[in-house]
Amino acid sequence: MANAASGIAVHDDCKLKFLELKAKRTHRFIVFKIEEKQKQVIVEKLGEPTDSYEDFAASLPADECRYAVYDFDYVTDENCQKSRIVFIAWSPDTSKVRSKMIYASSKDRFKRELDGIQVELQATDPTEMGLDVIRSRSN
Repeated sequence: MANAASGIAVHDDCKLKFLELKAKRTHRFIVFKIEEKQKQVIVEKLGEPTDSYEDFAASLPADECRYAVYDFDYVTDENCQKSRIVFIAWSPDTSKVRSKMIYASSKDRFKRELDGIQVELQATDPTEMGLDVIRSRSN
């Protein structure tokens, strides 16, 4: 079903890969891309469970918008192992205005398709989605 605001649909593979990340933990992260010609969100890259946060950050293009989901593992002050699924709307300042508008208008609809997101971040540069930011938003 296409989003009324932007006309962008969500490919079934997006939901399937997200469920794999959430339930089976077969991916550390997923990077999603809006394919403008097909007018739909598709999976661009999957991170292996052993991939680091640095691998994830490096997979986001410096001058193009993307959506991403990151499976963040951390230890609380009480020494408990926890995990949070973080949704990141990546919209660098150097990306095209049209692209920023399409990603912004499609974000809420796309996020609703991914049931189980616990933290949401909007980032225009890498410092806005650093591990310290994710950790502070996860508690």
